[in-house]
Amino acid sequence: MKYNCVIAEDEPIARDIIQAYCNQLPYLEVVATCANALEAKMVLQNQKVDILFLDINMPVMDGITFLKTLKTQPQVILTTAYKEYAIDAFDLSVIDYLLKPFSLDRFMIAVDKAVERLQSSAQQISTSTMIPDEKTTEDFFFVKTDRKIFKIRFDELLYAEAAGNFTKFVMQSQVLSPSMTFSNAEEHLPGHIFLRVHRSFIINKTRISHIEGNRVFIADKEIPIGSNYKEAFLREIGLDL
Repeated sequence: MKYNCVIAEDEPIARDIIQAYCNQLPYLEVVATCANALEAKMVLQNQKVDILFLDINMPVMDGITFLKTLKTQPQVILTTAYKEYAIDAFDLSVIDYLLKPFSLDRFMIAVDKAVERLQSSAQQISTSTMIPDEKTTEDFFFVKTDRKIFKIRFDELLYAEAAGNFTKFVMQSQVLSPSMTFSNAEEHLPGHIFLRVHRSFIINKTRISHIEGNRVFIADKEIPIGSNYKEAFLREIGLDL
């Protein structure tokens, strides 16, 4: 199966490099190369695009602003020379963030993430078509504490913290501490949203405000990044430092 790709990059040399990298992977089909966001928007409106390689710094409209104009978007891989845009990028659900200059192997890692997401989406569509009554993937789970059962929605959960034989689930509106091991709690949390940053902390990456040294900040909470987890954590948010 081939995946349609669009390259939106104003620098001809950078455009050629991405095109050459795509040519190395037989399952990628570059259907258009664009020098600015408006050209890319026209392509997205007129044909099916699976993966968009998007530069952030472009004339007319920058890549971040462009993404905010899209009602639906393909799998987006951002390319830029400026790492400070990473947090803004992941707020917009991009699949990966390539810091220029990037190698072919780093490029392939990003593409693999996009293809994995595309295949997962296709499998879900196929399953729902074959079994109409099957429930879609749930975006919540239940915990029992204080003789009550509570629903925890993934989009409301800021982070989970190990607390002995309990796990503390911290949300904006409340904190719940059910009798649940931390490893059991981790099994309930989807790995593409929740990242282990410390032996005692799992965080919601969509709620990150900023990262400073070995600390990640969510709301008003400062969470340590363990040395054994830092490399994998940075890789998951698209930063290879």
